[in-house]
Amino acid sequence: MESALTARDRVGVQDFVLLENYTSEAAFIENLRKRFKENLIYTYIGSVLVSVNPYKELEIYNKNHMERYRGVNFYEVSPHIYAVADNSYRSMRTERKDQCILISGESGAGKTEASKKILQYYAITCPASEHVQTIKDRLLQSNPVLEAFGNAKTLRNDNSSRFGKYMDIQFDFKGAPVGGHIINYLLEKSRVVHQNHGERNFHIFYQLIEGGEEDLLRRLGLERNPQQYQYLVKVNGLALHVFFWDNCLLNIIASVLHLGNVQYGGEEGSACITSDTQIKYLARLLGVNGAVLTEALTHKKITAKGEEVSLQPEASSARDALSKAVYGRTFTWLVNKINCSLSNKSYSVIGLLDIYGFEVFQNNSFEQFCINYCNEKLQQLFIELTLKSEQEEYEAEGITWEPVQYFNNKIICDLVEEKFKGIISILDEECLRPGDASDMTFLEKLEDTLGGHPHFVTHKLADGKTRKVMGRDEFRLQHYAGDVNYNVNGFLDKNNDLLFRNLKEVMCMSENSILTQCFDKEELSDKKRPETAATQFKTSLAKLMEILMSKEPSYVRCIKPNDSKQSGRFDEVLIRHQVKYLGLMENLRVRRAGFAYRRRYEVFLQRYKSLCPATWPNWQGKLSDGVSTLVKHLGYKPEEYKMGRSKIFIRFPKTLFATEDALETRKHGLVLLFLKAIAIQAWWRGVLARRRAKRRRQAADTIRRFIKGFINRHKERCPENEYFLDYVRYSFLTNLRKNLPKNVLDKSWPTPPAALTEASELLRKMCMQNMVWSYCKKISPEWKHQQKMIASEIFKDKKDNYPQSVPKLFLNTRLSISVSSLSDGLFVLHVPSDDNKQKGDVVLQSEHVIETLTKIAICADKINNINISQGSIQFIVGQGKEGVIDFTAGSELLVTKAKNGHLSVVSGLPVAVENQKSCFRKTAFSPEVKERVALVLSSTDRRWNNIFI
Repeated sequence: MESALTARDRVGVQDFVLLENYTSEAAFIENLRKRFKENLIYTYIGSVLVSVNPYKELEIYNKNHMERYRGVNFYEVSPHIYAVADNSYRSMRTERKDQCILISGESGAGKTEASKKILQYYAITCPASEHVQTIKDRLLQSNPVLEAFGNAKTLRNDNSSRFGKYMDIQFDFKGAPVGGHIINYLLEKSRVVHQNHGERNFHIFYQLIEGGEEDLLRRLGLERNPQQYQYLVKVNGLALHVFFWDNCLLNIIASVLHLGNVQYGGEEGSACITSDTQIKYLARLLGVNGAVLTEALTHKKITAKGEEVSLQPEASSARDALSKAVYGRTFTWLVNKINCSLSNKSYSVIGLLDIYGFEVFQNNSFEQFCINYCNEKLQQLFIELTLKSEQEEYEAEGITWEPVQYFNNKIICDLVEEKFKGIISILDEECLRPGDASDMTFLEKLEDTLGGHPHFVTHKLADGKTRKVMGRDEFRLQHYAGDVNYNVNGFLDKNNDLLFRNLKEVMCMSENSILTQCFDKEELSDKKRPETAATQFKTSLAKLMEILMSKEPSYVRCIKPNDSKQSGRFDEVLIRHQVKYLGLMENLRVRRAGFAYRRRYEVFLQRYKSLCPATWPNWQGKLSDGVSTLVKHLGYKPEEYKMGRSKIFIRFPKTLFATEDALETRKHGLVLLFLKAIAIQAWWRGVLARRRAKRRRQAADTIRRFIKGFINRHKERCPENEYFLDYVRYSFLTNLRKNLPKNVLDKSWPTPPAALTEASELLRKMCMQNMVWSYCKKISPEWKHQQKMIASEIFKDKKDNYPQSVPKLFLNTRLSISVSSLSDGLFVLHVPSDDNKQKGDVVLQSEHVIETLTKIAICADKINNINISQGSIQFIVGQGKEGVIDFTAGSELLVTKAKNGHLSVVSGLPVAVENQKSCFRKTAFSPEVKERVALVLSSTDRRWNNIFI
């Protein structure tokens, strides 16, 4: 963006959206003039690029300029064709959506050059490999080939494309161009046989005659003088390039020139060829029989009521029809060959549409009708997509969309293409109907069908004023770009554009390898009439619209500054006409329908953050909050801007210009600060450089000492090896610190160097002692009485499941004993278990039950866990079932199963107690233990009183 106000006054604004008086066509053209005068040929309308042909070389297309625009935000640098190319490329890569660039403008405006610049940009800036480089070369080389066969000198342009071209550039997943595909539209075949005064035929004819070697011309039967050929006119001043083609292709080009020189003679109502020499050349070059060719050029075959009839054609019409057919089909074959050399599997594409612009000549014929119809369709698409993208942006940002009034040219498109009632349908009907159909009957049919349409008028239907500027053989269409008069003479012939059947038969018998591919024998057996030229064009145009609608579009609008191709000359009348038919003012109004300027928050804040103390030098919060703080500091009024979800929208250019001027003023104040910052940076870089140098010296010294120490590592400690030995010790201790044993059972220990063997052993013992001490310190009181040492002595390395018992507590609840109060020897060991599948409690009998239970109680510290029951004891039998033992006194011991399912135990005589007392007294228990046991027994059975008497 131009910054200072004086610069804007001198060179204008680089985006027409920033024009204060954006509805004024005069202001629009004046801005173009300012920029053109300063060699600023590119200007934006939002994202649309307007390009003015400078008619001179400018130093803005070198590799440095390409790098300047590579990967840069679209609005960060001045407008350029490279910005459009790069923006499309980055959108394709990041959004994974196919792109297309639509280049439009009238002949001589620079469309073909624009497409070349885009191809060159991708060829140089995109990733490349050996294969990719080959594809790049083919893409670039396809242009001069197509120009040779499809371009010609016209009154307005020395290198005018006389066909429409859409090219898909194919990219792989790495973003490298790996192929391409070309579609051609409506080659101006009539130029082969006729050119307007001051214009030329296609370049290839002149390149062959003026650039071909003598031997080649002699073989083809050609002379170097273009004036010798009826299809050529001599025009000086065009530099020609010499191409070297396949012989079959050169034969076809030469045969077209010879066809033009075929002379007819004979009486009225008959025709014969008087130039036998031309027929001999044609027979050899086309690879056909001369007599058969002569017959086909002088008679035409038609089918009437199922029978073939031979008629005399109008002189030279068959010759010209064959010339146009041969050249047109060869051009299509050439495009297909280029496609074959470029085709590749691709992941994404960028399309380039280089198609003829709106044409208004003194005499406009069928070709201009088709071309202008194409431009109507493109304008319709352009407005629809522009409006659509604007609406989508507003909706995405949460900004209210204000409807825009614009000229909808759908009414004109319908006028041309509507079924049954459109101009093309009426033209086809006249071409196909039997009877004396002519160009004038076609015009009459138009008047009958379309009379009263607001955009259609003829001499008959016009008012008196209009009739003065219209011929009786013309009709006028009121296009979006203005009124155009079309002369109907030749419309039917050009629309039919058909070869007589016998001419097709001759071409199908050709021995020329290219012609055998161009003329298919299936055409002869096809009973269905081929589509007319207008219908074919309409169909292909509909497919083109589908292609363009499926891609994300970018636009380049090319303008021709004058008709004389002079650099520096600015023809305001001519430019105003182009501004109108390119729809630029319409596009500007759509873009300005609300806000003149919109930028993402990060871009806006980065550019203007120095204007607010709160945002300078950096803003740490949300971007939207930073922009809001900045614009409030700048004094923006609420009606001057809106905050979207990711962008700021500024309504008036003057608001932005005030901000730009404030930035210019601020820059002067920042210069000194920047100079100081540069000085500080230089000083600090010096400090850092010295530090780095010091570290490098220290590193080199350390490496030298280490190497010397390693060499002398086996010697006694000395200055040569002390650094290395210290490093080895340090490394061992560092490694030891990271790999100490984790617990007392972990016996791992790093292997020490020889000099640290003794120290390592001391450290290992200290470490183990410390772990044992730490372990013991952590033992809880309940663990201290677990008798784990005794368990270790008994079971360690003897019982497989011993290790699993070590970390588990021995619980008192896992064992209890029940015994009756009578004189029996039975007792029950209760062993609780959560698993019902386990066997139950243990029922035992012992003659020394008192001694047995006493010892068990003492060993297990279970004195209080012996239950002496009166009458019966319950126990677990197994699998969760309970059992009961009933005890009764008797004369002798008896154990039986009672009828109730209980175990019945009858105790022995009381003397048994006396015997047990005697045994207990003789047992070597300590007095304290015996006293405790006696108290328990006597408290449950009085017979145990006086146990020690």
